[in-house]
Amino acid sequence: MIHRFNGATAKLAQTMASQPFTWSSVSKTARGLLTTMQHTLTFFGVSALAMMALLYMRPELAHEASQLLAAPHKPAPVVVARAPVQAPALSALMTAPAPAPAPAVLAPNEPPILALDDKATHANRKQQEFVTTWLSKRYRVAGDAANMLVSTAYSTAREIKLDPLLILAVMAIESGLNPFAESPVGAQGLMQVMSKIHHEKFQDMGGTKAALNPVANIRVGSLILKEYVKRGGSVEAGLKTYVGAAAFETDQGYGSRVMNEYQKLKLVASGKKVPTFTAPAAPKPVLAEKASQEQIAGL
Repeated sequence: MIHRFNGATAKLAQTMASQPFTWSSVSKTARGLLTTMQHTLTFFGVSALAMMALLYMRPELAHEASQLLAAPHKPAPVVVARAPVQAPALSALMTAPAPAPAPAVLAPNEPPILALDDKATHANRKQQEFVTTWLSKRYRVAGDAANMLVSTAYSTAREIKLDPLLILAVMAIESGLNPFAESPVGAQGLMQVMSKIHHEKFQDMGGTKAALNPVANIRVGSLILKEYVKRGGSVEAGLKTYVGAAAFETDQGYGSRVMNEYQKLKLVASGKKVPTFTAPAAPKPVLAEKASQEQIAGL
């Protein structure tokens, strides 16, 4: 009995001894929480005072904030990026279906060269091979490239009702069949088209960047050539306008060179043998009489 009493007394003493420590821990934790809350309230209070001071000094900010809060929520607009316009690939232009040509109707005063006869429009493969081979040798162009240029000239001629040999003659004189030729005044490509002046004609082909695309250049140049020929009433007048000499008395022999090349191409297309090299004109011989007079004068 005495032992039980002593054990209970010891437990009570231990409990009483541990209580001060427990109350001390709770007191420290409570003081820490109160301190944290005090610091937090102080921070928000100072921030609110700073915001009120800013709005007082800048009333327009308060107006904008009120409008922003009052405005209904709208979804952000969807921005669609526009891809830059690029010139179509050469293969795409070659395979693109051309619009159905209108029936050929020759106006009373229209130059005969604009009328497509059966030989010009429906030239067989052999005739195009003759022209391709001759142009390839004459202007030192690869066979495949020359074949593409000739084929494009014939297909364009069928589309716009123009003699393909005239188109090829202009190409030959203008650029020597160089698709990247460019003049100091800005004429570009096979037919030396002024893309800055005729930019509207390139809109359906990707813009003026297509000026150096052989197919686009041939089509636009041929349209311009036909327009000038019809406006001038003759091929010679059209060529004079095409070279930019409409306001001058002469075209410096440009029309003659084109027509000379055109006549050669007609002979080639018909199967005739035409030299690919034109020899320069031989110098005039000295007259024997003039030579004898000089010899006498020397005596």
